[in-house]
Amino acid sequence: MQHPAPEEIRLRPGRAVLALVYGGETKELPAEYLRVYSPSAQVRGHATGQEVLQTGKLGITIANLEPVGNYALKIVFSDGHDSGLYDWGCLYKLAHEYATMWPAYLARLEAAGASRTPSAKEAAPAKKGGCSRH
Repeated sequence: MQHPAPEEIRLRPGRAVLALVYGGETKELPAEYLRVYSPSAQVRGHATGQEVLQTGKLGITIANLEPVGNYALKIVFSDGHDSGLYDWGCLYKLAHEYATMWPAYLARLEAAGASRTPSAKEAAPAKKGGCSRH
């Protein structure tokens, strides 16, 4: 099923929330939520079951938004993460399933004994380059 592009894309002041408009209805997506559900291989893994739980992303912001053709957004986050394209289907799902996806993430975090609060290492912006990027 093909999902529509948002009618409007707005970055809220403070860069902590991305607002998407669908059918006249505004869906507000926190940067932290977008970051922990990044479509990148670094987050999703290369196969089912290889997902990497994202921790310490509280307070993250959106450093930049870049359109990719007529089908996606590249979101650059304040921690340096910039891989993975948020195509219209991905954004639509994130916008319309926030009420179930966010609590599911919080439950996984709790089950892992992990935290949304960044450690000193996680709070530092990531360096570009190297082999760790996908």
